[in-house]
Amino acid sequence: MTFLLTLLAAIFVLGPLIALHEWGHYIVARLCGVKVLTYSIGFGPKLFGWTSKKSGIDYRISALPLGGYVKMLDEREGEVAADELHLAFNRQHPLKKIAVVAAGPIMNFVIAIALFWVLFMTPSEQLATKIGQVLPDTPAAMAQLPVGDKIVAIDGHEVQTWEGINYRLAGRMGETDNVSVTLQSDAKGSNTTKTYQAPIKEFMQGDAQGKDALSSFGMIPWQPNIPPIVGNLTPDGAASRQGLQVGDRITAINGKEITDWISATRIIRDNPETLLNFTVLRDGKQVQLSIMPQGKKDNLGNDYGQIGAMVAESEIVIPDAYKTTVVYGPGESLIKSFEKTEQLAVMTVSSMGKMLSGMIGLENLSGPITIAKVAKQSFDISWQMVLSTAALISLSLAVLNLLPIPVLDGGHIVYYLIELIRGKPLSEGVQMVGLNIGLLLLAGFMVLAIGNDISRLF
Repeated sequence: MTFLLTLLAAIFVLGPLIALHEWGHYIVARLCGVKVLTYSIGFGPKLFGWTSKKSGIDYRISALPLGGYVKMLDEREGEVAADELHLAFNRQHPLKKIAVVAAGPIMNFVIAIALFWVLFMTPSEQLATKIGQVLPDTPAAMAQLPVGDKIVAIDGHEVQTWEGINYRLAGRMGETDNVSVTLQSDAKGSNTTKTYQAPIKEFMQGDAQGKDALSSFGMIPWQPNIPPIVGNLTPDGAASRQGLQVGDRITAINGKEITDWISATRIIRDNPETLLNFTVLRDGKQVQLSIMPQGKKDNLGNDYGQIGAMVAESEIVIPDAYKTTVVYGPGESLIKSFEKTEQLAVMTVSSMGKMLSGMIGLENLSGPITIAKVAKQSFDISWQMVLSTAALISLSLAVLNLLPIPVLDGGHIVYYLIELIRGKPLSEGVQMVGLNIGLLLLAGFMVLAIGNDISRLF
């Protein structure tokens, strides 16, 4: 059942993005006077479809849902009648060819901007960007960032939400340098700001591999002080097997004092398959237990520990000082959607460069299985998360398709730019060599990405 729901979520999110990407190619081709033969969602054998009586275009859904294509009249792919030569793609001016090829990725950019626009216009109550906690032995701790101060900028870029902070920090993945954090004083009525320099070294790599950017950096939003009292246990969990009982109060793990549930779960999650020494208070007496968290994997394949213990229910009240309502008008939302699209596009390209240079590992590359799991997870959270996930995937499709690799849209654009400059196209031989190299590169990336996906399942 889970597999079916994951598949349906992936189809629901990816299907429209692929269809609209191909529609971009399709509509611009027709506007440029190119005859379209086939509009397909998916590759391989045709599952179902129809042929337009008016245009003769074959609209179809194909068996392999890993993309789609628009097939146009082209002398390189078959004979073309003399009276239709002017409709052939290969006979068009290079600028028309570039417009047709670029239309798909541009459509994905437009989709991302539109979805971000809707999200920015949706009012939401969020945690204020005040630092709730600074974790020890982290860049934030080394910079001595004061708890309670409000984060207003990262590396000179204004931030208004924790999501924005997370993206700015994630963009520094793999780097060794300083991160500039501008804070606004917590003093009542104060508008004074101060910028701190937090040193990072191979950020989010090594021991921090798999952790989120905020935890790796060490500044955490406000979190409720939930008493570390066990409220429930799973029968087959490590905690139950090793003697933890409902009602136990965790007071220390590996000698580190525990005063709240979140601190306990953070240690447990960070230590999969590692024996931990628990001190618990039971009926007024201290009890020593040794518990090894079971190793689990999240949707991105990152390892985390789990012992099968749940917290006792307690009421959570967020202090007013740590709450804020984020809302933007239509105009400001549109500006912010453009800014966010640009930021994430730059971060995506930068991350690719870091992978190629070895600054960050190739295990960060994800394939269709991970995308499907993230899509399913977004449906479990909220409609806003579904739109956000769709926007991020659409943006990724745009950036990836514009890479200057033959076979991809970006590689074809390079060919047609050369044709525009030379006044004639590259020879068929040169183009075929480039396409073969592109196919090998693309196949290699797909094998690596799917291999990473599979490794995250086990």
